[in-house]
Amino acid sequence: MADMKMMGRGGENSLKRIEVIEDDESEIMEAVSRMSSRYDFIVTRHDDITYQSVAKAFGLPLKLHQEAFEKMKKLSKSHPRQPNFDWNVDSPVRKARLRMVELPTDESRDLSEQFIFPRQDLWVPVAVVNRNVHILPGVPLLFQKLLDGLKPHVLPRLADPEGKGAHRIMISTPLPESSVAEYLTQLAARVEPCGVKVGSYPRWGRKRNTITLVGRDRAYLESLVAEAEEAVQGKRVSREDELDEPPVKTEKKL
Repeated sequence: MADMKMMGRGGENSLKRIEVIEDDESEIMEAVSRMSSRYDFIVTRHDDITYQSVAKAFGLPLKLHQEAFEKMKKLSKSHPRQPNFDWNVDSPVRKARLRMVELPTDESRDLSEQFIFPRQDLWVPVAVVNRNVHILPGVPLLFQKLLDGLKPHVLPRLADPEGKGAHRIMISTPLPESSVAEYLTQLAARVEPCGVKVGSYPRWGRKRNTITLVGRDRAYLESLVAEAEEAVQGKRVSREDELDEPPVKTEKKL
């Protein structure tokens, strides 16, 4: 499966969409073409056919990236089940490894803009296709490391690089979501023109749920707190579990 996460355009930093796509060439091609035309920043993880599907979507060839290949040879550890592997000898294993560094390449653009190495201790590059599609490895640990390493490349492109404009207020309520849904719907419609989003998050297995108010105008957010607290019979908290009751200790009888 491939998944894609998109950030909006028009000066917004917010996450706009997450899609999970089957490992099907036509599905990946359709999704990546559509998302690239609509959003500023797309992140996807590559799987068996992602590179070839993305390349085909934008009419690009898959070419061996020599720098990534050299880094792979230098940084890859030998596998105990492949003790006789030789980079200089043609073999099925070598071909499989080469496919990992055969990347979508636009020969009309600077290669340094298309292949970013956020971590010097990793041979895996982030392939950037069509200037906004970022392809990362599917291994969770590698994905996280490379995504963290991309920050210097991504932050200058954001309207609010340090995230100082976004504020979130959490209100803990003992009421079930069904009891507060009507009020929250009305509140959301009223505050949306002012850039405030209202959220409701049930906490399964807990006695209290969480209401959130998110926006950039701190003063306006603060003006909503007292009303929201009263309406949901809740209290403002700094973390979701702040008002949770401590677990009951039971003593075992012999």
